[in-house]
Amino acid sequence: MNFLADECCDAGIVASLRAAGHDVAYVLEGHAGIPDDEVLQNAFEAGRILLTEDKDFGELIYRLKKPACGIILIRIDVQERNEKLPRLEALIAKHGNRLPGHFVVVELNKFRFRPLIFKQPP
Repeated sequence: MNFLADECCDAGIVASLRAAGHDVAYVLEGHAGIPDDEVLQNAFEAGRILLTEDKDFGELIYRLKKPACGIILIRIDVQERNEKLPRLEALIAKHGNRLPGHFVVVELNKFRFRPLIFKQPP
């Protein structure tokens, strides 16, 4: 699966996804500090699912109607940070085919799926 990891994502998660065979571009590796709308645009143009811990992407998608291929928002408290990777791996294993075209919120005990408004890849 092809992802673009936002700069707020842990480097260990990026490395683990890569080790599992996923194609993961990382904002910190060459584009650190770019605005969220540019991160979202880059993910869309590259046909990648955006992986983030930043809630602001919901506003870009639903209020400003920006296009995206898919977004995964990890919403796990810092004291449970060791659960981020296992939850993300479970999401990909169980629902990988549903990720494109959806805004997915990953929580400690559940996944929430919401269809994207503008989801067609370029």
